[in-house]
Amino acid sequence: MTVMAAIIVALDSVSEDRVLPALLDRGHRVEIRVGEHADPVSVLEGATAAVLLISAAPDRLTARVLEWCDGHGVRIVAVTASDRDVRHARVLKLLEVVSSDAPIDDFDALVRGRVIDRPVARTRERGSVLVVWGPAGAPGRTTVAITLAAELAAAGRSVVLIDADTHAASVAPALGLLDESPGFAAACRLAGKDGLSVAELERISQSYPIGAEPLRVLTGITRAYRWPELSAERVRRTLDACRAWVDYVVVDTGFSLENDEEISTDLFAPRRNAATLTCIDAADEVIAVGAADPIGLQRYLRAHGDLLERAIGIPVTTVINKVRSGSVGLNPSGQVRATLQRFGGIDDPVLIPHDEKGTDAALLAGRALRDASPRSSALAALRRFTTSRILPPPEEPVTRRSRRGARARQRIGRVSQA
Repeated sequence: MTVMAAIIVALDSVSEDRVLPALLDRGHRVEIRVGEHADPVSVLEGATAAVLLISAAPDRLTARVLEWCDGHGVRIVAVTASDRDVRHARVLKLLEVVSSDAPIDDFDALVRGRVIDRPVARTRERGSVLVVWGPAGAPGRTTVAITLAAELAAAGRSVVLIDADTHAASVAPALGLLDESPGFAAACRLAGKDGLSVAELERISQSYPIGAEPLRVLTGITRAYRWPELSAERVRRTLDACRAWVDYVVVDTGFSLENDEEISTDLFAPRRNAATLTCIDAADEVIAVGAADPIGLQRYLRAHGDLLERAIGIPVTTVINKVRSGSVGLNPSGQVRATLQRFGGIDDPVLIPHDEKGTDAALLAGRALRDASPRSSALAALRRFTTSRILPPPEEPVTRRSRRGARARQRIGRVSQA
């Protein structure tokens, strides 16, 4: 299907004279034309277009323009006319960039939302969505989500960590990242206008350095009242875009599984818990985190039934955090397993030992557990869980001994057939 775009044009006169007529001939529509010397932000108020075609000159493509576009879900296509423009676009981490003398086909492709320089991204296998959920009471959802994402990234996989908690987002401060412009909210706004491309995801996400490929992070909303920005449809589209972008999408969600539709007469109003519920619906696996103390286990067991009712047909793995004898008595692992089996019918939970020193060091440093406390017992348990239950098994290396064994088995098979 041919996709035509509504465009805001903010180019210099030379580039506009060359590009604009050709785009109009191809069926695109110009909603607003910003004068060469006008302030784009002052002109853009009320615009509904999905794409801003703008000169990448530093005095034209400013931080105010980026902030406005992120806030209104408008995708930016930057047009460079000099080396200075190219450097400026690189500093701003813009990936949908085209030279002013590029073929019109390149302009047309970018305006339509096609990534002209990364065809592999459109044919990659869909990534897996791992949703980390837990009941109220701070069982350690964020710590588990960050550690799993970091271990997957350290294993050489491409990973994005999403903070979808609409009550108390905390991934950004836990990793020492800026949260002035929430990446997940920006992604949802772009998704709502069909403008969320791989290039935009890489621009609005933040990087946490791990190994050869950094962990990408879409930070959460900084004010709880901003939850209406994370509607169910926007979250669903954002997760779909992230699946096409990376190998693993790790989502830190809120605690509440309450369905607001049951207490509201307006079926079309925004839902406070829509982000959490939509993430669970889209998950390939839900990692349910509880705390190993009498209150934490009680909360987990009561909420676990509600989770199973929501996550029908989705694998749910129980992870009990902060396991220690001081809160559950002697043989804490045995006590926790017996309690889960008796009152919840839960077999084979993943138990994470309490490591207050290691987790405190990570919080103090604003780093992942693997960086702040590499010998942490909690890290070791979560690493085992990641390698044994999430990552695919490693391929067995072929050695001379294994080749000799294979040839011997083939000879034995031929003899037996004879």
